[in-house]
Amino acid sequence: MSRRDWVYLLSLLTPFVFYNLALKASTISIAWESVRLGDWGSLAYLGAHIYLMGSDVAFSLGYVLLWVGIFAAARSGLLRWTVVFLFHIITILIVLINTSAHQYFQEFGTTLDYEIIAFELPRIKEVVHYGLVDEVPLSAWVLMGVALLYTALGPWLLTRFVGRWRGWPERPTSTRILYNFYYMSSLGLCSIALLFGSLSLLIGEDGPSSIGALAPELSSNKLAQLSERFSRSFVRDPFVNVVMTAGEAITGEEPAAVAVEPPPPASLVPTTASERRNVVLILLESTRAQPTTPYNEDLDTTPFLNELAKSSLLAEQAYTVMPTTSKANVAANCGIAPSTAEPVFGGVMEAAPGGIPTPCLADLLRDQGYNTVFFMSTSKNFENFEDLQKNLGYESFYSEESMPEKDFDFKDDRMLKPSEEWLGNQKESGKPFLATYLTYDTHYPYTLPDSYEQERFADDEDLNRYLNTLRYQDQWLKNLFEQYKKLGLYEDTVFVLVGDHGEAFGEHGLSIHGNFLYEEGLSIPLIIHDPKRFANGNRVKDPVNQLDILPTVSELLGYQIEGGAYQGNSLLRPLPKDRTLFFSCFMEKKCIASLRGNIKYIHHFGNRSDEVFDLSVDPLEKHNLAEEGGKDLQERRNELLAWRSKIANFYRTNYGLEGSEGQ
Repeated sequence: MSRRDWVYLLSLLTPFVFYNLALKASTISIAWESVRLGDWGSLAYLGAHIYLMGSDVAFSLGYVLLWVGIFAAARSGLLRWTVVFLFHIITILIVLINTSAHQYFQEFGTTLDYEIIAFELPRIKEVVHYGLVDEVPLSAWVLMGVALLYTALGPWLLTRFVGRWRGWPERPTSTRILYNFYYMSSLGLCSIALLFGSLSLLIGEDGPSSIGALAPELSSNKLAQLSERFSRSFVRDPFVNVVMTAGEAITGEEPAAVAVEPPPPASLVPTTASERRNVVLILLESTRAQPTTPYNEDLDTTPFLNELAKSSLLAEQAYTVMPTTSKANVAANCGIAPSTAEPVFGGVMEAAPGGIPTPCLADLLRDQGYNTVFFMSTSKNFENFEDLQKNLGYESFYSEESMPEKDFDFKDDRMLKPSEEWLGNQKESGKPFLATYLTYDTHYPYTLPDSYEQERFADDEDLNRYLNTLRYQDQWLKNLFEQYKKLGLYEDTVFVLVGDHGEAFGEHGLSIHGNFLYEEGLSIPLIIHDPKRFANGNRVKDPVNQLDILPTVSELLGYQIEGGAYQGNSLLRPLPKDRTLFFSCFMEKKCIASLRGNIKYIHHFGNRSDEVFDLSVDPLEKHNLAEEGGKDLQERRNELLAWRSKIANFYRTNYGLEGSEGQ
């Protein structure tokens, strides 16, 4: 190649390599700080860092050799311009993904993969609209902008400058012998590049065990901490990880499509105890149990909820099935576990036509003469809710787009006026109703208006804002209940208040929710308030989940459920002693878990070591007991995988969705 070619290539590839390695080194430092291994030997510390960057180094070397080889072969003409164009586009894409992966890990404590990108890209307008982009610091935007600008224009400008300064000709002539040499060398360089690329895939497949080998003095608990942070996906180069997870999503094996006999059609059967009472289902966005006063009397964030709980049925250990809003709504409304698989190109499976393979609570009550409505203070496009709520069975739907345009300090206040109008009409009609409310202000980034006077609940700013949004949400609940009392509907209404999922603030080095199954992401409040029952307060001590809402509400109204395939139990009756609760991460094949008694088992699909916790003595899940699991651990894993297959087959074969999983 000519001197111009070398300058052009190296002026991009050299900073590209240093930039990517610097990003990974910074990401490792962030993860390392969260592990807190203490005074670890310097040689082991250095060796671990070298190992953790191995995939990135191999990928970078392979990438450099690949483009040197391609440039050597594409000497001139249309082929050369095509190569230059692809060189810049692909490099820009890698820089964009690697920078985003670094920022994503810094913000949420977890790696960026294809499924996250596929889910978030269609929602980019929503993300911008709700200010989530504002949470990215200015320094990150500047870093991204400078990196992308240089990647696009830097090599061209630098090559022209050096060429004019040194007086180089535009293009040297070459003989056929030299051309043949270029092609042969190109083939050799590309072959070596592929070897380095293959090496970047192999590094990290054994998770943290190689790191542990560097320091045999580490305890099993410390190795568990390494496993928690330095997973297989973390060790991989970020771009390689996105590509690999994309391939797994597209070509990955699905559970065998075993046909399951469709259950009889579901319906509610009136009994002599049936009452045509109203039902209100309130899904509390990102509301974790522990920061609310009924579950933590030392934290005065939710005084109204606390007072309400004293005359309500309260589940002391309540859980979401899948820690994300759309899926939690499926579980709470429909009494079935949400789909554990998602379309390859994003979206929510249950929002697709025919996506929910059973009648939900709204369907069942509508058949009994109920009117139904769904209120949410966010956009109808939030997690496909415009389509999802239709599949949930609701007749009327109010979202941000159909609510008053008047500015409110909090988004949830928008729901109060349309709620009052709709309820007034229902009172005049004399028909019973199901009204569902989905709050939003407690959602990340926990935005508070400047005029709001915060209380100091915690030193951490994010956590303190979150706790203050819980405080506001509690006031909103009080206003909503006052609305029902004002309209004379309170005494004839059963209220169900349930968190859609929890929220993390670095307890396991992770933030927000969705792709981890620790208690901070799963544990939610569940309070059922019936003005005609539970006057002295009732408590359910055994673990329960959102699947129990539909059968409990049905029994409270005096109906028997006939047919269907509902998976929950009424909380008004003793729960099965050998009951096992199952959970799944939002992203497919990220993690699944089960809870039997006090023992929780989490399976990570080989991305890192599995975990077992005894919640009775380790509620914060700090001590992994997996090594002591033995045969029982394998049984729990098989049970979990069988549950996942059963759910997949239930959605795939019974209700016209055959072949839709993973499509």
